Amino acid sequence: MKKKQWYESLFENYANKYEQESFTKGTIGECDFIEKELKQNKSLRILDVGCGTGRHAIELTKRDYKVVGVDLSENQLEKAKKNAKENNLTIDFHKQDARNLSFSNEFDAAIMICEGGFSLMETDEMNFNILKSVKNSIGEKGIFIFTTLNGLFPLMNSASEFCNSEKDDGNAKHKEDNFDLMTFRNYSEIEFEDDSGNKKILECNERFYMPSEITWLLKTLGYKKIEIFGAKLGSFSRKHKLNHKDFEMLVIAKK
Repeated sequence: MKKKQWYESLFENYANKYEQESFTKGTIGECDFIEKELKQNKSLRILDVGCGTGRHAIELTKRDYKVVGVDLSENQLEKAKKNAKENNLTIDFHKQDARNLSFSNEFDAAIMICEGGFSLMETDEMNFNILKSVKNSIGEKGIFIFTTLNGLFPLMNSASEFCNSEKDDGNAKHKEDNFDLMTFRNYSEIEFEDDSGNKKILECNERFYMPSEITWLLKTLGYKKIEIFGAKLGSFSRKHKLNHKDFEMLVIAKK
């Protein structure tokens, strides 16, 4: 039997607690930005990759966009479907691996906010497969908006200190990290309580990317215009120039 990866273990029973995390509180502002980038064209079909409990898919659907959400976690998807039902919305949520999506040129836009799987994978090749799979899912004039971990950040800051800076009770606790300059992977432990009240500790590692790496990867896939900004929780903006204080970068790629 295949061993579960840390991200699979984390999200197998963490939907309710996930929604209490501080980083999930910026949905409205993030959707405001997405809508502006899409020029408020309600006819566009949007793919939400790593949709989690459906927060962006639900908010965009409320604004009359057509959204399909995909995630690897059945637990997260169950909560997404419940949330949609409570809002009297009909949204297609599917269990799919972002590395191998089943779509082909079916969407006008794709979003992947708060990593959405990307940078969590255990190899660079797997992360690249996510980018490739999303590229194949959107049409020839498609737009891809996503966030990912900023490689400039751990060069001068502690990822664990940043993650633990929010003191909300719902937040998982991150223990001392070990950033590898050769691979740009950050190894750490995460301590959390699942939805059943079980306290767990997981050894995790995440890939931080330099802006130049992301640009090169996307150009390799055929994107013609790539723009990168600093990602501020709930207030994405083209005015925020990326710097070493930004934990995440905001990427806008157009074919």
